[in-house]
Amino acid sequence: MTPSSPRPPGSDGADGADKADPPVAARALSRRTFIGSAAAAAGAASLTEALTQPAHGSVQQLSPKGPGSVAGAPHLSARFRRTFTSRYVHTGRLRLHAVVGGEGPPLLLVHGWPQTWYAWRLMMPALARHFRVVAVDQRGVGLSAKPRGGYDTGNQADDLVALMHKLGHDRFAMMGTDTGMPIGYALAADHRRRLTHLAVAEAVIAGVTPSPPLIASEKLNNRLWHIPFNRQEEVNEQLVRGREAIYFGWQFTHKAVRKLPSHAVGYYVHMIASVPGALRGSFEQYRAFDKTIAQNRRRMARRLTLPVLAIGGANSGGEGVADTMKLVADDVRSVVIPSCGHWVAEEAPRATVAALRQFLTA
Repeated sequence: MTPSSPRPPGSDGADGADKADPPVAARALSRRTFIGSAAAAAGAASLTEALTQPAHGSVQQLSPKGPGSVAGAPHLSARFRRTFTSRYVHTGRLRLHAVVGGEGPPLLLVHGWPQTWYAWRLMMPALARHFRVVAVDQRGVGLSAKPRGGYDTGNQADDLVALMHKLGHDRFAMMGTDTGMPIGYALAADHRRRLTHLAVAEAVIAGVTPSPPLIASEKLNNRLWHIPFNRQEEVNEQLVRGREAIYFGWQFTHKAVRKLPSHAVGYYVHMIASVPGALRGSFEQYRAFDKTIAQNRRRMARRLTLPVLAIGGANSGGEGVADTMKLVADDVRSVVIPSCGHWVAEEAPRATVAALRQFLTA
């Protein structure tokens, strides 16, 4: 699946972002990979303190600390840190962590599984020249709150509408990738006056996308086997706890064409393994699928009319992303990025930015 001469992630776009380094096998992706980096200097104590600070007011004045924040995340340039700041925003529902910067029309970026806002780091500097960028940690992820429930996509869409309202944006564009894609669909369907444009990438939508057979081809099984596993109660946490580098490292290694740098993979693994509640939170949207499916079947009765951009990696979702969105939306444009796997924002940030900017300014 890997092309003969792949380009490293750092060569495909962002100024002010990280440079690629050699990929590492899952067995090497231990917590030490991240802890040994400069970002870990903030320390686990600072991260725990940030997560347990009380919420006050609407847009929090607290400055998030530790690896989950802009200040502590690895391989970000000084220019990136001057442009973007971490904020805690109490929505009235829960506290979310968002990274905000840039000038222009508001653009909400919603990451996928098993990532955080950091998934967008290679795209954010270029986008900030034209948009007010808001990259959020979903409920249950990163520095955002990790309640026991509320992970259906309808409730998560409500989270994001409340977040953007608190930040002063009642109309905005959005891009969601992986688990961010079904959240984006829910937001567009349930809050029709909020979104100007919806861009999505690299996912299916439960209850909308036709389900594959139980025993699928090896290629399809490798792409999708994590979905039924992630839906399990408790046993998945029991199996993965202490082995986060193996399970999550496999996902990053086997679903990429242009391999992600080891510091990025190590960072994601560290955030799941070290933050209280993060392992459970990483599975909760999948566990809420039954509720989400029921919601989506109601949503399908009223088609989306706003402009939709569907982005797929040629070696992953491909045209399937647009095929899914055409089942629920009237105005769907498709972009397939060549020699790209699942992680489009990190494997091909320049191509993804170009497609998104053209879509939003057309």
